[in-house]
Amino acid sequence: MTLDLNTALANAILDRYDVEFPAGSVVELRSGVPPGADSAAGGTLLCSITLPATPWAAAAAGSKAKAGVWSGVGVAAGNAGHFRLRNSTDTKREEGSITAVGGGGDMTLDNINIAVSQSVTVTTFLRTL
Repeated sequence: MTLDLNTALANAILDRYDVEFPAGSVVELRSGVPPGADSAAGGTLLCSITLPATPWAAAAAGSKAKAGVWSGVGVAAGNAGHFRLRNSTDTKREEGSITAVGGGGDMTLDNINIAVSQSVTVTTFLRTL
């Protein structure tokens, strides 16, 4: 049997992002493939973004999106391949793929080819249950 959640439960689960990854949590943009959220960080750290004061929109229709502007500055040069979202104490983590807009990744950036001192913006980050 396929697992099925009603919309109210899906929204409640997704709204836990407000608690688990509040303002001050960090998105690391890294090269390569994600090594797994329980593993040490992989790839080269290209950019680190601290989440803004209100980082999440309220879950609706079983989806939750980032809110506000998520941007940072490149600290190393390379192609972003994955992200690591972590709380400020690094006890909760999520990893996924990065692509340019339209590429179908778990997170999309305005430009995946990051240069040192380049401004980098997360354009889309959406979770759906």
